[in-house]
Amino acid sequence: MERRVALKNMGLVFGYAVATPTLLGIVQSCKGKKVLDWTPDFFTKDEGTVLHSLVDILLPKTDTPSASEVNVHVFMDKFANEVLPKEQQDFMKMCMGKFTDKVLADTQKETLADLDAEDLEPVLATYLKKQTDEVEEAHGEAVQAYYEAVEENGGAVLDDEIARYQFATSIRNSAIWAYKTSEFVGEEVLAYLPVPGEYVGCGDLETLTQGKAWSL
Repeated sequence: MERRVALKNMGLVFGYAVATPTLLGIVQSCKGKKVLDWTPDFFTKDEGTVLHSLVDILLPKTDTPSASEVNVHVFMDKFANEVLPKEQQDFMKMCMGKFTDKVLADTQKETLADLDAEDLEPVLATYLKKQTDEVEEAHGEAVQAYYEAVEENGGAVLDDEIARYQFATSIRNSAIWAYKTSEFVGEEVLAYLPVPGEYVGCGDLETLTQGKAWSL
């Protein structure tokens, strides 16, 4: 079953195969967006605000821009809306709902609009903790069973805790991927060489790129 291959890394929900022109089109459409002017296409406005806070918790501003400053949240929203198939869109929405329900319960706040980074960070940290191999395998099997049930019956139930772990892992992996995909990070932070030059098979990374990963 092809689905089994995709489900091995369901933490990377956004890591869906996408043609380069489509990816570049999304990147281009994110340029110049400001958070105050942003209306999400896939998420609700309040979910978009939560997403904005989460990506900046994961990738805050240091000597490089924060995730939101290079529009990671905008990219992720557009990718979910324009690329993910319906079943993965539904999965993402469901997992996010379980995650934010937990935050609301822990903080005793009423709505997503009331949440801030201080509310979100401890819950995110909890569900990003490394699990044992046995637990990760059990989670993977549960997610696989969920998708198979959706395919067979059109509906399924996933344990709340597993859904929250899946959401946290997905957001982390997706934010890192989107951050590295952004134009500024690709050209100004990572090692950038759009026109390949001399091939050095055994060169030292510190000498070749000052320790930076390649952008392309």
